[in-house]
Formats: sequence, structure tokens, C-alpha cells
Amino acid sequence: MENNKIIVKGARENNLKNVSLEIPKNKLVVFTGVSGSGKSTLAFDTIFAEGQRRYMESLSSYARQFLGNYEKPNVDAIEGLSPTIAIDQKSQSHNPRSTVGTVTEIYDYMRLLYGKIGEVYCPHDHIKIEALSAEQIRDLIFKNELGSKITILAPVVRNEKGSHYETMSKFFKAGLTRMKLDNSPVERYPSIPLLNKNQKHSIEFVVDRIILKEESRERLLESLKAALDMANGFVVADINGQEKIYSQHHSCPICGFSVPKVEPRLFSFNSPLGCCPECKGLGVTIAADENLLVPNKDLSINQGGIRFYTINKQDAETLDVKELDELCRVYNISKDVPYRKLTAKQRHAIMYGPEKEIDYVVKQKNGSIFHRTISEGLLGKINRLYYSTQSNMMKKYYATFMATNECELCHGARLNEAALSVYVNGKNIYEACSMPLKEMLKWIDSLNLTPTQAKISELVVKEIRNRLNFLCDVGLEYLTLSREAMTLSGGESQGLD
Repeated sequence: MENNKIIVKGARENNLKNVSLEIPKNKLVVFTGVSGSGKSTLAFDTIFAEGQRRYMESLSSYARQFLGNYEKPNVDAIEGLSPTIAIDQKSQSHNPRSTVGTVTEIYDYMRLLYGKIGEVYCPHDHIKIEALSAEQIRDLIFKNELGSKITILAPVVRNEKGSHYETMSKFFKAGLTRMKLDNSPVERYPSIPLLNKNQKHSIEFVVDRIILKEESRERLLESLKAALDMANGFVVADINGQEKIYSQHHSCPICGFSVPKVEPRLFSFNSPLGCCPECKGLGVTIAADENLLVPNKDLSINQGGIRFYTINKQDAETLDVKELDELCRVYNISKDVPYRKLTAKQRHAIMYGPEKEIDYVVKQKNGSIFHRTISEGLLGKINRLYYSTQSNMMKKYYATFMATNECELCHGARLNEAALSVYVNGKNIYEACSMPLKEMLKWIDSLNLTPTQAKISELVVKEIRNRLNFLCDVGLEYLTLSREAMTLSGGESQGLD
């Protein structure tokens, strides 16, 4: 008699906990449940995967060699299953830069909202920042010690693509040939340099160089006015080698904290202008971790306590092992003592490097001799190799010693200090995007704006409100715009469309 049921016994794929059930054939069957409960795992990763595997096994060995292998899903048994096909869900994003906000495009409207009506507050003095005049900038510079060396620069190009030949030509004709190009040292150029038009560049022309004296007040003021005029309200003052940017737009009159022009791209964590300089807009940093290098601190080095020296490192002739031997000799480190019992100084030397460079000689089997220097620890070496290697295989190998941690500078916000200093209704853009969507909708509805701000942001606020309402209506009110898209379940990801 024909089996009219599909019987699943002991399904344990992903988050399924030994699930058993019977599914009638020739019926429309719907799996329901909260997001992340395992609906997709049961339908696609278990039932469909087993049906596809059985179909592939029915083909000839010649045909299977072109189709690859299909592993049996983690299930005890599935009975009454026919060959299957699947119309899959929309796959979720695996880009670490994608968030709920970017996928739904709500974050684009948030950037527009903050770029148009955002108010800047100094993160240090907690006061609202107003535009600075040339006179105020001069007075701030004069708070430095007299005799300081001051270089006034006009930042005419800031992180913009193009060859900028015409821009530079205008200043060269005016006799300004000394400039700072792409954060390189100040240099006098005999002719206009040719720049790659497909890359972003920063160009700062030197307007004046002054020794800070009381009698140079007027000269400094004139130079500042000239630089502000050249760079559309921005000026850079290099004070004894330390650069500080001032603006006629937004700059704190107490500490001099400055914010670039408040515009939508300032709030993009994918832009050099807005991203955190430490994590480059990822919100996390990837770095070598001592706990991954030494998972069992009760083992000695000879027992394999430091994984880097045991995985593919058994050859005593490798330079890494020779370097370790020399370090152990200098710091009197025993390879037979458990790592936990090494002194703090010895562990620090292994992980972070010696207090001063160690020079030593390496003798090869063929008789050749060459000199080497130990200047970095194991953590620094793995970080350097991970980011410099061009081999995907080696990158994966080094990644086994590395951990992902929240960025210590931005604390997961992805943005730099300037972008996080702009507020709307008491919240910066990260704080607003970290609220559950239901609370964020209430915040949007309660915006306390001036008549001018309300007029400017009317259409933007309407679009944000409509999109938030939609997401709340489909049951995703618990999500936040700052949540990574790759952490969403299949149903949550599809619900964002």
C-alpha cells in the first residue's frame, strides 16, 4: 500500500532538538512559529536535503562525479520521502557591513535627517557648537605657547575622487606650490602632480608659516581668512607638528573640537569621512587572542601549550621556532614548565615582545649565516601576517588564533567622534538606531522640531515613519536598525522586504 505520509524521526540539524513528526502527502503543509524556531532548518536543511541526497544517489556514478557530494542531514530516519525540489527563501546578507538599517534603506533616510537638521554638541565640553569666525580661530591658536611653530593650510580637497588638476592649477598660478598631499609630509612641488582620478585624495595647500608671537596676531588673522576663503570655510593649523582642523561651520570655542560639514555622508560608516578610524566602520576589531593561542595554560611549550608552535611548526629548523628558542634563552624561559607558571614578564615577552630588540644569528644546515632581530611578540606577528598575507589559505590559518571584539574606540557604533556628536531630539544617530523599532517609531512621532526644521525634514520623517510602521506590522518591532543583517534568521531577512 502506498505510503501517504512523510515520517521524520529525530531531526537534530542546527537548533532542532530531536524533532519527530508526520507530514501528510498531497496536502499543502505550512510550518509556523517564531523566527529562529527552526522552520527553515526542518523544511530545507532536513527534509529537502535528504530528498535531494537520495535523488543524487539514484544517478550513475559517472553523473554524480559532476554534481558533488551531498551529506546526510542530522536525522535518524525519514520515511515516505520522494525526490524533492525547493523554492528557497531569499538568502540573507553575509556582508558584515550590512545592517537592518542599510538593507531596509531606513538608515539612508536617517543620514539625510541628521545631515539636514542635526545639531552639533561638543563631546568634551557638552555645549552646542556654533560656527567660528576667523577671529575666534586666531584666539584659540594663541592659547598655545608663544614661540610655537604654526603652519596654516587650506584643505581644498578632502577625501574626493578625481585628478583635481584644475583645482591645483589655480593655486599654483597664485604661487602656492607647497602642499600636503594624501596625508604625506608637506613638500614643495616643482610642477602639478598627476593623481589617479579613480582614487580619493586630500590636498592641503600651505598658506603661511608663522612663529607664534604677540606681534603676529594680524598676520595670523589674514592668513586664516585667506585659508578659510580658499577651502570654503575650513582651515588646518599645524601647531608644532600636531594638526587641528577649524571651521567656520562647527567648532567648539572652548576646546577647539571641530566637525566637518554636517551632511549625509558624515553618518556613513562605509565612508572615510564618517567611519571609526580604529575599526573602519565594522564596529568590531579582529586581533590575535592569547586565550586562542594558549587554550590550555597547564601545558608547557614542549607539550604544545602555544598552538602557533605546534600547528605545522614541528620542524626545529623553522625561523619561528629559532626565534622562540632565542627568546627563551634571553628570558630564561623553560619549555617544560606549564605556561601558567611562567612569570608575568616571561609571558609578556612571548606575547608582546621583548623590552628591547634582541639581535641573534641563525646558522642554516647548508652553512650559511644571517642576522635576525626580535622586536615584536606573537600577538603582533599574527596580526601583521593576517593583514599582510595574500594567501586565502594562510589568512584562514592565522584567523584561527584571532578573536572578534567590540571596537574599544567607538564601542560598536561604527562611526567616528564627529558623526556621533550630532544630535536630533537628544539622540545621536547610533543611539536612535539602537532602539527597538517600536520605540524608535515613538521617538520619531515625538520629535520636537522648530518650524524650520519641521519643514526641512517633513518628507524624510514621513518616509522613515512609513517604513518603521511596515516593519512593526509584520512582527519585527523587536529588531534594531543597528543589528547586523547576517545575524537575522531566514524569515526575519525576508520580512525586511
